[in-house]
Amino acid sequence: MATRYDVDVEEIAELLSSQPSYRSRQVFDALYSGLRSPNEMTNLPKDLREELEVALPLALREEAKQVTDDGETTKWAYGLEGGSAIETVLMSYKQRVTVCVSTQAGCAMACSFCATGQAGFTRQLTTGEIVEQVVRAGREASPRRVSNVVFMGMGEPMANYEPMMEAVRRINGAIGISARKVTISTVGIVPGIKKLTEDPLPVNLAVSLHSANDRRRDELVPINKRYPLGMLADACSDYVEATHRRLSFEWALIDGVNDTDRDIDELAAYARPLKAHVNVIPLNPTPGYLVRGSSRERVNEFVLALNEQDVTTTVRATRGREIAAACGQLAAPVSITKKVDQS
Repeated sequence: MATRYDVDVEEIAELLSSQPSYRSRQVFDALYSGLRSPNEMTNLPKDLREELEVALPLALREEAKQVTDDGETTKWAYGLEGGSAIETVLMSYKQRVTVCVSTQAGCAMACSFCATGQAGFTRQLTTGEIVEQVVRAGREASPRRVSNVVFMGMGEPMANYEPMMEAVRRINGAIGISARKVTISTVGIVPGIKKLTEDPLPVNLAVSLHSANDRRRDELVPINKRYPLGMLADACSDYVEATHRRLSFEWALIDGVNDTDRDIDELAAYARPLKAHVNVIPLNPTPGYLVRGSSRERVNEFVLALNEQDVTTTVRATRGREIAAACGQLAAPVSITKKVDQS
């Protein structure tokens, strides 16, 4: 059965074939307007509302909700059909409201320091399951509007490319969030970057780099063995040249692992030709990776040294660490029931 945000206008028209033709667009628009259910569509006949309530169920079942003490970060754990789970994070700032969405239940990339990678891969999310995260976060944010969407939750977006990009199109077209306010993160899936380069939607690309040394990156981000740094740089260069969009590198700073002076020089040499912006993220703790993040002093030294080498670098503000909602901490551990091989 299709869920509420999996269907498009044409599919709703088929469902409402006995209704006037204008009903399909009316219903589609209402689903994205912040209403909690078809029963709230008071401009529809009651029997039609009841029919839609049954025919278009929600995909996500709220299992848990946590809010930080300052009220600025909210994390949900959602159960999915089949027993797996995902997490979604809403972050409120003075100038923007950002939702961090998941594209897979679990992740097959096996990055050693990431809780999602430690959990393993369960299954792909559908377009509707991705979009519903944004719709429900938008209701929570009201009366403010979600302004930014980052595909930095559970899973590797490029490994679920078509459903993910269809979700982006819905987020842009139906919800009304500018594609320029959407960021897609990847550990470096080169074929996905090439597809994104050819897509007309002007979304942003962020690469989870974490090392500019192949040997060390092989250990931190195992997919580097398939798509090493040279191949990744070529794909990123093509992206920048074709789209004229700024490229970002994400760098989780780990004490004694990737925060040395040599790391600074290697990163500067890698990022500078691509005119990439570097986001430094002090490593957030996870149960399966016992090495600590770099000290605040070392973080500041690292950022200063990169800026002095003409690489624009900033520290990403850590949000939600107290509720395990920060970068690299999403895992939905209580609900993930099975790991499967991604193929």
